Amino acid sequence: MTTAGLPMTFPLDGLPARVRIHEVGPRDGLQNERAIVPVEVKAEFVRRLADAGLTTVEATSFVHPKWVPQLADAEELYPRLTGPDGPSGVRLPVLVPNERGLDRALALGARDVAVFGSVTESFAKANLNRTVEESLTMFAPVVDRAKEAGAHVRGYLSMCFGDPWEGPVALDRVVDVARRLLDLGCDELSLGDTIGVATAGHVGALLTALDDGGVDNTRLAVHFHDTYGQALANTLAALRHGVTTVDASAGGLGGCPYAKSATGNLATEDLVWMLQGLGVETGVDLGRLIATSEWMADRLGRPSPSRTVRALSHKEQ
Repeated sequence: MTTAGLPMTFPLDGLPARVRIHEVGPRDGLQNERAIVPVEVKAEFVRRLADAGLTTVEATSFVHPKWVPQLADAEELYPRLTGPDGPSGVRLPVLVPNERGLDRALALGARDVAVFGSVTESFAKANLNRTVEESLTMFAPVVDRAKEAGAHVRGYLSMCFGDPWEGPVALDRVVDVARRLLDLGCDELSLGDTIGVATAGHVGALLTALDDGGVDNTRLAVHFHDTYGQALANTLAALRHGVTTVDASAGGLGGCPYAKSATGNLATEDLVWMLQGLGVETGVDLGRLIATSEWMADRLGRPSPSRTVRALSHKEQ
């Protein structure tokens, strides 16, 4: 049993009073594992994350098993999470790449779905085998039908800061695709630093450009990868610009199977440690969260990359 210490609290002006953490470990994290994690372990992982106080836990993806075999058990997993033994009062978003994926998700009662787009043509081709324009056309009926079914729709937007094939991404290009995704009817848009090249000034510049372009920052989330150790600094920059939803992955699990230079997501524990030190509420019990990541690390057969997990763990690393 791990007992977590707590940081000293020194609030900073200009930050939100509360941040909602969008936990992506069970989906974005586990899809990047080489091994197939048993469905029982996935279900227990989600339950433990909910018990730690996370109120939004992205559960799985309804993609074709050929493309992401690690999540091929979505039809078996999702009912375990929404049945009588599943966590209560927790949003369980699922990724739906197309109408077929949406059909599968809605058939199981999903009411919180996400589509996954790209700013750049190279990544759109690698991830969706479509151009950016073609992907937006594909998403339009998915979003329409999801909204008709009463679902909340999130749009993921990858490569907002840099692309491994195309290099730096122009701010106005991000603004254009972001506005078009929101115009399709997405309720929320998550800005992805897929290969982790953003810096705090870049984050501020993009959020300013989005605001100038008519994108309300209350509809934005940020999704940072920690490739160059900048994820927390970038998160703080986003919070200073009014963003109140941050994606993170328990234990720092994940990356991106379609971008070889993408390393792990921002670790949820590292995020919670920083936010607690700033006096920003999250509702998350850090000790329980660390215990959950240690538990999952044991099942994956390796230590957690999260610095906070390692610092506060009572296990020998």
